[in-house]
Amino acid sequence: MRKFFANKKLIIVMIILIATLSTVALSFRVRENRSAPPFIQRMANDISNVAAQVIAAPMVAVHSGYNQVVDLVNTYNENQDLKKNVTQLQQIQATNNTLRAENTQLKKQLKLNATLSDYTQIPASVVSRQPADWENIFMINKGSRQGVKKNMPVVSGAGLIGRIVEIHDFSAKVELISTSNTNADRTAVEIVNKKSQRINGIISGYDKDDEALLMTQINTKNTIEKGDTVVTSGLGGLTPKGLFVGKVTRVKDDDYGRPATVYVRPATDLNDFSVVTVISRAVQGE
Repeated sequence: MRKFFANKKLIIVMIILIATLSTVALSFRVRENRSAPPFIQRMANDISNVAAQVIAAPMVAVHSGYNQVVDLVNTYNENQDLKKNVTQLQQIQATNNTLRAENTQLKKQLKLNATLSDYTQIPASVVSRQPADWENIFMINKGSRQGVKKNMPVVSGAGLIGRIVEIHDFSAKVELISTSNTNADRTAVEIVNKKSQRINGIISGYDKDDEALLMTQINTKNTIEKGDTVVTSGLGGLTPKGLFVGKVTRVKDDDYGRPATVYVRPATDLNDFSVVTVISRAVQGE
């Protein structure tokens, strides 16, 4: 029974289609017949126009749908390309930021190197620095094969940051000047005040809150003021004289009004450096 009704529907559609085409053909024929009455010609024109619209409507819909699909596909492809471009731009930006930071550090390093012409310099990169030991040690990618020796001072940016304490063939361990290790060899320094007087002491620790090195064992009545320069004194024989350490930020006096602790802002940010220079001999004229 279902098959019968399906065939019946198909027959009806075919009859309607044949009738429509016959009507369109007849209307064209009547329209072209100049002897036909005007009313008949107008009716034929109307029928042919309506039939043309009915036939053309599905084709227009299909064409429009096809164009929309094409536009959708093109939009999707453009969106994917834009995403790729955005990802590439982000990567380029990240790379540029890294290169810019390294370039800034290298420029500082070159300025430092220009003032250390009396030293033999070994440039190196930081390859390891553990968060748990952040203020104490880090590793560099140069060792004994490149001429690095124990106790050589290490500088970065504008000044001293530490010394070599352990040597391997192609790497070395550096102990920072800010180390909290009580057994570490302390760096002997001196303050050059505004009267060109020299006040000796040692770097004995680091204050995290002030981000300052602590200079102690000071025995002087000379005036120490904010902005005074701190350099290595060369006493003790481990570090050559004259390496820039930093600037005085404040002075804490003892009960007798004499300076007990001097806070020194390091010349280099001890939390942010990736390139260093190992100094392999003393300043000329030391």
